[in-house]
Amino acid sequence: MPEEINRILTDHISDFLFAPTAEAKKNLLAEGIPVNKISTTGNTIVDAVHQNLQLAQKKESVLNELCIEKGDYFLTTAHRRENVDNKARLSGILKGLTELHYEFGVPIIFPMHPHTKKRIAEFNLALEGITPISPIGFLEFLLLEANAKLVITDSGGVQEEACILGVPCITVRNNTERPETIAVHSNLLVGTQSDQILSGAKAMLNTPHKWSNPFGNGDAGERIVSVLTDAFKACGIEI
Repeated sequence: MPEEINRILTDHISDFLFAPTAEAKKNLLAEGIPVNKISTTGNTIVDAVHQNLQLAQKKESVLNELCIEKGDYFLTTAHRRENVDNKARLSGILKGLTELHYEFGVPIIFPMHPHTKKRIAEFNLALEGITPISPIGFLEFLLLEANAKLVITDSGGVQEEACILGVPCITVRNNTERPETIAVHSNLLVGTQSDQILSGAKAMLNTPHKWSNPFGNGDAGERIVSVLTDAFKACGIEI
């Protein structure tokens, strides 16, 4: 990913690196980062999900507005330029979503990024069996994620959130920067061909949802503050 350049540069000039997982720490060590600079803290996205899930439950009106039932719909997102700016890839994703709708008989809820909507119109692609909706807030989206039967996405953050929430996910890409989700079998890479999307969805829905969340217990923020507080105290700085 292009943003990896910024990530690598930042890592190598930093005094403190807070790795979300053991795998991330291993990657930092492989890049030559000194072990004493690295703390494995868990991922702050777990903190955010746990802290906001109760608030999200108050947004249940979104389910009624969309005429959907908990556990009886698929949720999808697509925004990556590699997918939505490529007519063949975007067409494959949409065709796959249509096939999912007819195979499983459930609504396919698609909060649509403005750029994705623009490309669908420019490419003159159909949305058969798909329910497109306008972009929604984080709490509403979290509620939709938590109650979905399956998530289909090209977003890294959504892969993490689905894993944390215990919702099976398929990723319409050929690679992911969240390999931990693949390792625990909460997520499956399916590419953008419609037949692979359909077969991937069947595979994930037949997989027991008993994976262990690899991103931590929701106390990453506390761990980060603790590491920094100890370091400042060692330098004679009280905070």
